[in-house]
Amino acid sequence: MHTISKTLDLICLGRASVDLYGQQIGDRLQDVGSFAKSLGGSSCNIAFGAARLGLKASMLTRVGDEQFGQFIREELQKAGCDTSHVVTDPKRLTALAILSIKTKDQFPLLFYRTDCADMAIDCSDFDEAYIASSKALLITGTHFSTAHVDQVARHAISFARKNQTKVILDIDYRPVLWGLTALGEGDNRFVSNQSVTAHLQSIVPLCDLIVGTEEEIHIAGGSTDTIECLRTLRKLTDAVIVLKRGADGCSIFEAHIPDDLNSAFFSQGVRVEVLNVLGAGDAFMSGFLRGWLNDESYERCCAYANASGALVVSRHGCAPAVPTPEELDYYLQNQQRIPRPDLDPELNYLHRVTTRSPQSWNELCILAFDHRKQFVEMAQAVGAPLQRISKLKQLILAACQQEVAAANWPVQAGVLIDDTYGQDALNDVTGTGWWIGRPVEVPASRPLELEGGRSIGSRFISWPKQHIVKCLVFMHPDDDSELWQQQARQLEELYRACCVSGHELLVEVIPPVGSAQDDQTMVRALQLIYQRGIRPDWWKLPPQSKNSWVAISALVNREAPHCRGVILLGLDAPAAELMQAFADSAAFPLCKGFAIGRTIFAKPSQAWLANELTDAGLQQQIRDNYRALVHAWLNRNAPEKQQQEMQA
Repeated sequence: MHTISKTLDLICLGRASVDLYGQQIGDRLQDVGSFAKSLGGSSCNIAFGAARLGLKASMLTRVGDEQFGQFIREELQKAGCDTSHVVTDPKRLTALAILSIKTKDQFPLLFYRTDCADMAIDCSDFDEAYIASSKALLITGTHFSTAHVDQVARHAISFARKNQTKVILDIDYRPVLWGLTALGEGDNRFVSNQSVTAHLQSIVPLCDLIVGTEEEIHIAGGSTDTIECLRTLRKLTDAVIVLKRGADGCSIFEAHIPDDLNSAFFSQGVRVEVLNVLGAGDAFMSGFLRGWLNDESYERCCAYANASGALVVSRHGCAPAVPTPEELDYYLQNQQRIPRPDLDPELNYLHRVTTRSPQSWNELCILAFDHRKQFVEMAQAVGAPLQRISKLKQLILAACQQEVAAANWPVQAGVLIDDTYGQDALNDVTGTGWWIGRPVEVPASRPLELEGGRSIGSRFISWPKQHIVKCLVFMHPDDDSELWQQQARQLEELYRACCVSGHELLVEVIPPVGSAQDDQTMVRALQLIYQRGIRPDWWKLPPQSKNSWVAISALVNREAPHCRGVILLGLDAPAAELMQAFADSAAFPLCKGFAIGRTIFAKPSQAWLANELTDAGLQQQIRDNYRALVHAWLNRNAPEKQQQEMQA
């Protein structure tokens, strides 16, 4: 038989929606006060999960020509999923699912799917070559529930069967989506219906793999006796049948159906504390296919599947809760000692850092003007009203944006901006793809105080997720114990808040002025922070010697290998010191760039506040100063050229 080249592991055809999860656990849906948005729809969850777990997955569906449709496409792309066949429907909206978590097993759920985009998928949205390019085609049950989607799904299956593409059916039975319940009963998992049974039984002969819960096997088999249903299906198909049994694990039936479920291939489930069961099946499928499509043993397939499902039921949300390969493998190695995955520090850390935005930040050239105290002092020195600072910060941002747009640098632009005087500038730069940091410390506080005090986490509710939380702590490893305990508690509170909110954290460490320092000072300070269980995504540090860089690199690689990196700060240093700092960091990949402010903005800002510079004059000087620093950074391995750029 001719072997067809397969460039994809999996194509998922079916539901693509946005889930709005109630954030108040235990509330009735009508009482929920706020919702968290995530990717949704069974097929879309599986495509996302499969891609996150390392499979070459592709999604075949339709989304609306609006913001939620774009959100689905972007979320799939972040996970590494192919979206070449996520078609934009110009007439229909993306589907929604709105739900709350009432108990472990109850999740009041409303499907907003009337004439939605994914149910308008058409045969013209794909061709035979696309289906033939994949090892497998997965279709979920909802996409057989109307005459139109049934026709499209069968058309895709016909291409698959002609081209050695395995056909997978996830029964995914939702009675409300077959019109069998009231609209408010989206969480009802089973309603017996002969018409649905007959419909599903016309599909199972076309499949190579069928996956379902006991209730789903019951609807497909036309009975509430599981063994009887399995035998009915076996008469219709030679497909491998995987029976999901919740916390008990799963059974696999390759051929003969035994008299007892445990007499088939059986894999014991993982016992965890359940938050809610919704989404477990999609994670199970993603995990199972990680093994099945790579020709691994049933033992491994089921281990991946059961563990993935267990992790998802212990967390809030469906797609966002799916593990990454590193996280899943760690859990499999340690699951016997992790009865509460939601509370395990290492597992939660791995989930946090391995599901972050995949963007790799390198050659960061950040203009830092999150200063508040310094801008106030400049304004007061020349008698300028403080209200002018907001406009000044917008002008500084615009100057930086103009310079970046005009240049062709192999660098990533970024900014550090406060929300005290810089909120307008923050709004202007958000969503542009720039690196954005935002301070939370009370300026010049020692011991550290946070703006918002002990309720710091509540501030992050209004922050865009792409904003990186930046906290400056003035500390020395030889500080007295009481002072360090005060500062450490604040950092711990901040770190926990970021872990909950999903924001990345940058900790800036500066030894107090006049304190004794050597090559070990900074590495000892960072070690103290790590010892408190605080693992920032970023560090912002003063210039370091080469010996210090060696020690810092070794420490970070040991304590937090997923750390994004270190950014150099400037402290209004003269040009010669900055050039030396750039050169000293050049051999160390951990150093990702600089975040410098006063060297760029101080003098022109002072002149502008004193009305000695026009807006255009201010911006030209900002551009010139920023450009010189960028060129010096890019030439950090060529000291002579670096010096020429700085002097220019």
